[in-house]
Amino acid sequence: MRRVAPDFQRARRPEQVEARRAAILGAARELLSERPVSRISLRELSDRVGLAKSNVLRYFDSREAVFLEVLDSVWVAWLDELEGELSDLDGSGYERVAAVIATSISRQRLLCELISTMAAVLERNISVETARAFKTRAADRTERLAGLVRAHAPLDAEAAGHFAKAVFILVAGLWPYANPGEAVATVLAERGMPAGPAMFVDGLTEGLANQLVGLAVRAGQSPEW
Repeated sequence: MRRVAPDFQRARRPEQVEARRAAILGAARELLSERPVSRISLRELSDRVGLAKSNVLRYFDSREAVFLEVLDSVWVAWLDELEGELSDLDGSGYERVAAVIATSISRQRLLCELISTMAAVLERNISVETARAFKTRAADRTERLAGLVRAHAPLDAEAAGHFAKAVFILVAGLWPYANPGEAVATVLAERGMPAGPAMFVDGLTEGLANQLVGLAVRAGQSPEW
């Protein structure tokens, strides 16, 4: 579905530029609700927003830069939700903390998909300026996650930072396996393997709990917390 371009065909004022960027990001999110990022081309994105490809590239230096911006926005939204979910945590324990994080992020399908493509795809065809801006914000988001974890687990700043990075590495690795193609899904069902969502949450919970216990032991703390 090609859209009619907005009236501000030649955005000059800052508010016009921001409106154009918002329109592009909105179109990107619409497409992501229909198909994986790997199946969305710059031409499809430009058609959806009603612009020529060259015009899209005036506001983002590549297709990948658009989706990195979407990734950052859903990352922030998830951290906002996670903060409330952790504050409602009933009791303590590494596995409880791990389970809350794993269950919470499993509900964020778009975030998980973009994380799984971030290093291999989205961070490849971008400028140094875009990479610098994204990595700066990513460091802020990771630090925030580490702070949320430290409020609910006895870790020091270094260990919590390591754990926060591990969350995204584990999501990136597990998500594709939990969302296989039709043929592989059929074979996994034949073999009695758990369905994708259960596989993802169970595997991520175990991986995160192991990370927390391991980091606690390395710091000389009890693994029984």
